[in-house]
Amino acid sequence: MSNVLRSYPCRITLLLLVVLTAVTSCSRQPRYPAPPQSGPYAVIDVASLTPEVPRFFTYRHQDRNVNFFVLKVQDKVFSFLDACVTCYPKKRGYQDKDGYVVCRACDMSFSVYKLEKGLGGCYPIRVSGRMEKGNYLIPLAALEGHADKF
Repeated sequence: MSNVLRSYPCRITLLLLVVLTAVTSCSRQPRYPAPPQSGPYAVIDVASLTPEVPRFFTYRHQDRNVNFFVLKVQDKVFSFLDACVTCYPKKRGYQDKDGYVVCRACDMSFSVYKLEKGLGGCYPIRVSGRMEKGNYLIPLAALEGHADKF
């Protein structure tokens, strides 16, 4: 009986380590390549974007990774945080799946064609940007203003 009692704490410790590892790996915020920058802007070459496929980036600001994605749809370019008003505390973001962005936290999916007009709790948060000479410019200040979501 004493061997059983001695191995019980080891089993509990092992089980807790497995659970902790699973929980932290499931809630870990994705990390993407840093966006190219020029002065106060993230600069995305529009020609490098695949139509209807979000391209994800991570901008580092004050020890936070601010994730966002850029999307080209029907000759328009948009940018969004990799977060929504409802699920951002979980820090899971979205994934691209066959013409949709899917929230990794609640599994809601949104057509890339409807993101421009998206309103609601789980739609990606829009980030301002503008076209200039074949590039899409996102003010870094706009990303920094949303750092609290990450």
